[in-house]
Amino acid sequence: MANVSVFNMEGKEVGTIDLNDAVFGVEVNEHLVHLAVVQQLANKRQGTQKAKTRSEVSGGGRKPWRQKGTGHARQGSTRAPQWTGGGVVFAPVPRDYSFKLNRKEKQAAIRSALSDRVASGKLIVVDELKFDGAKTKAFAEVLKNLKAADKTLVLIADNDQNVVLSARNIPSVKTELTGEINTYDIMNAQTLILTKDAVAKIEEVYA
Repeated sequence: MANVSVFNMEGKEVGTIDLNDAVFGVEVNEHLVHLAVVQQLANKRQGTQKAKTRSEVSGGGRKPWRQKGTGHARQGSTRAPQWTGGGVVFAPVPRDYSFKLNRKEKQAAIRSALSDRVASGKLIVVDELKFDGAKTKAFAEVLKNLKAADKTLVLIADNDQNVVLSARNIPSVKTELTGEINTYDIMNAQTLILTKDAVAKIEEVYA
């Protein structure tokens, strides 16, 4: 089992915690991680782009000049793709980019992502995150104490609005409940901060 330090909000080490190897110590499956990230980004796409083909552009019904004898190349319509204002060759049409990934594959990708964060030393465990109110300045001070990098993902076990609202105005910080975690957010973060309760919940679900 991986043994990592536990810090308090002042950035002082207050103990250690053993992380379950079934969740935080698996062999990283780069292919699955890549698939999960691509799937999430693809599912976000609106797919509403559209351009007109030559059959959809208005005008151009008359042949611009006779077939032979003008010295010009033969043309059948002013709305052919080579003309200004003409249609687009192989024009994009609205489509659905989403594709399915099995639940077990998604879970395996999350385990791989968490294990990668542990192996690369980008995971920080704190004993708790507690604020008296929505205090952005206090949250920023905690991040400074923990030496968190620019992009930080904070995973919490319970929907503590004081924590969520305190982090909301910091552009580089994102908070998520343990039930909402996904591979893309984990891999996109330079620092992953978990509370001890969040670690327990993640191990309960993914072990």
